[in-house]
Amino acid sequence: MKIDNSTVQKLDIQRYLGLWYEIGRFPHSFEIDMVGVTATYTLKENGRIEVLNQGYIKSLDGKHKLAVGKAKLTDQPGKLKVAFFLFFYADYHVMELDQEGYQWALIGSSTPKYLWILSRTPSISDQLYMDILQKAKDRGYDTSKIYKVPQN
Repeated sequence: MKIDNSTVQKLDIQRYLGLWYEIGRFPHSFEIDMVGVTATYTLKENGRIEVLNQGYIKSLDGKHKLAVGKAKLTDQPGKLKVAFFLFFYADYHVMELDQEGYQWALIGSSTPKYLWILSRTPSISDQLYMDILQKAKDRGYDTSKIYKVPQN
């Protein structure tokens, strides 16, 4: 089955800014052993978006680690470009979003190797988690690979 990584048709970046908790993700090299992961998006004076990713290694009281990156909007709603290493921008697709309250999001990329479930709160209900997983499954993602991220 082909992956559907299409983005939301409407994204209000002002509402999207702020703190997001990582609820689940596909395992990948740049977040190995990371728990308690958050991402904070801040609009800078130059119009760019600063991305502050932080978390802890192996346990919630483990060593704190952070990475500062940048994001920029594209001409497509829900599609951003994010860079943590110089000018190597990666695709950041807001594929599903709580359009009413901006309380959760399902994030993908141009490749099926990346998937994140984000929330404004450190935990979400089991029902909401299952609903978001179903949305990912319906898009062709293998949700059995999702790592549920421990949060404070």
